[in-house]
Amino acid sequence: MRILVAVDESENSYRVLQYVGSLLSRTPDLTLTLFHVLKPMPRGLLEHGGSENPAAEAQLSEQLHNEQEAWIRKESEAECDVLKEACETLKQYGFDMSHVDLKYGHEDDIARCILEEARSGQHETIVVGRQGMSRIKQIFGGGTTDHVLRGAKGLAIWVVE
Repeated sequence: MRILVAVDESENSYRVLQYVGSLLSRTPDLTLTLFHVLKPMPRGLLEHGGSENPAAEAQLSEQLHNEQEAWIRKESEAECDVLKEACETLKQYGFDMSHVDLKYGHEDDIARCILEEARSGQHETIVVGRQGMSRIKQIFGGGTTDHVLRGAKGLAIWVVE
């Protein structure tokens, strides 16, 4: 069984980890992926200005790719405490950490990023926390959890309050 647990620095995320830790700590044949979505990549790193010269275009593309990788590496290091604390919470429940993978995503659309990771990692289940929502978001269907629920065809979703 493969389960993706979306985590951030919120109290809701901590409750998700407590729930998963207490429920699944002794489950055999389980792979758990702790997944944290980084803040969106700066616009300047999304594309380069381009060139009509194929050699210059290739060089610009390679430079942009290297800059994107450097940004992801830097942000992952800055945000690594989120995943470290998630691991510590699972350890408190006796979770076998050899069955836990740590992954980062980066995207403006957090829900889409979670869904893409779940599909590419062949996870059967996504576990998310329910964030508090304003009345406006409720009316217009906002919120990451709601977007994950709408896009999760073929996946089981656990929403922990």
